[in-house]
Amino acid sequence: MSVDDAVTDSSHRTPVFQFDRHAPDYRDNFLSITDEMHSKCPVAWSDTHGGHWVAAGSDEVFALTRSADISNDHDVKGVRRGYKGIMIPSAARASGVRGGILEMDDPEHREFRAVLNPYLSPAAIKKWIAPIDEVIRACLDEKIESGEIDFIDDLVNIVPAVITLAMLGIPVAKWQVYCEPVHAAMYTPPDSPDVPRVAELHRNMGLDLLANLHEIRENPRPGMVDAVARATVNGEKPDDLELLGVLSLLIGGGFDTTTALTSHALEWLSQNPDQREILSTERERLLDSATEEFLRFFCPSAGDGRTFSADVDLGGVQFKEGERVWLSWAMANRDPELFDDPHSIDLERTGNRHFSFGLGVHRCIGSNLARIMFKRMLVAVLDRMPDFRCNPEGTVHYDSIGVIQGMRKLPATFTPGTRLGPGLEETLAELQRVVDEQELAAPVTAHK
Repeated sequence: MSVDDAVTDSSHRTPVFQFDRHAPDYRDNFLSITDEMHSKCPVAWSDTHGGHWVAAGSDEVFALTRSADISNDHDVKGVRRGYKGIMIPSAARASGVRGGILEMDDPEHREFRAVLNPYLSPAAIKKWIAPIDEVIRACLDEKIESGEIDFIDDLVNIVPAVITLAMLGIPVAKWQVYCEPVHAAMYTPPDSPDVPRVAELHRNMGLDLLANLHEIRENPRPGMVDAVARATVNGEKPDDLELLGVLSLLIGGGFDTTTALTSHALEWLSQNPDQREILSTERERLLDSATEEFLRFFCPSAGDGRTFSADVDLGGVQFKEGERVWLSWAMANRDPELFDDPHSIDLERTGNRHFSFGLGVHRCIGSNLARIMFKRMLVAVLDRMPDFRCNPEGTVHYDSIGVIQGMRKLPATFTPGTRLGPGLEETLAELQRVVDEQELAAPVTAHK
């Protein structure tokens, strides 16, 4: 059965809760909406965006994510069941390209993931710690003498972009070609007059990505672009559009989520200087638990859509094959049945089984990298700008938190300090030399 043939009898679609995470007031009403769903309808039907289920409760999200009767597939070519992937509503801009491994089911997903694992495992990420630290150092050096910084523009946008491109095998000097369109795609509403400009930025990014794919295919150099260019999946070589989807997911996931997490953590620490002091002083004891708590509380990625691939009964709620469901990682992270005092940040929280990286076979493949970059940026700021104060008047959050809970601006002031080394441009040139000469972007198996 295809989506178009799904059952027309809607009598089973209860309870009903008209949930719209893209609504302009969703950020302001997030707590009340979350609490109401947890207490009354942890799974409910919403007529918004063509109609879909919403799962807010931690038990329900856990069960559905691990269900064998749920699909991530995005049938962009219309050759299978017509399922529409993880976006609700579907993104018109990406209608012809799947969203990488997040919009694949096994065995296809498993085979592609196996290609990427040697680049993103804990052992593989360790060799990137020194380059990460050096890029962070250069970013802070650019601002350290002035006593002023915009953490978004001057740090947390730059580091993930540079390191992700280096791991892909794309020249790091091109980080700006990729950085703005990736973030702008998340914060630009579809009715914004800026849409044409953002679309043009995306087009230029896509052309550069395709050019790198072709270049690396002809003249291989280490990195994840090379890995996917050589991949064979289901016994076949994927076409370029498929590969662009995989690479775009790595870029988007590597950029915006880490930026969003780090910026919100810095904002909260500025607002809570006593907690900042405790975290800085006791970082060896608290850094790991604080990282997981910031992930839980500020959940960068709101959730993912799925499609039921069979009729399912969960706790008396009936789901039909072809119906869509939104799994809310953010709301599951605030479930009082799983977390004590879920709307408060506890830097010492233990047993933090948060949902921020997803669950099951599609759990975020870049989670190891995200944690490392976040921790290194946070510690560097605590060391070099310990008294930073963010300016709430200049802070700009994303208009919508429906896809990514991010920020566009986070200006701050601090006591000026001393530069420790060369500037960003020189540092990136040196990073590129090291990446090339040491083949740093090769898989961890090669380095063994």
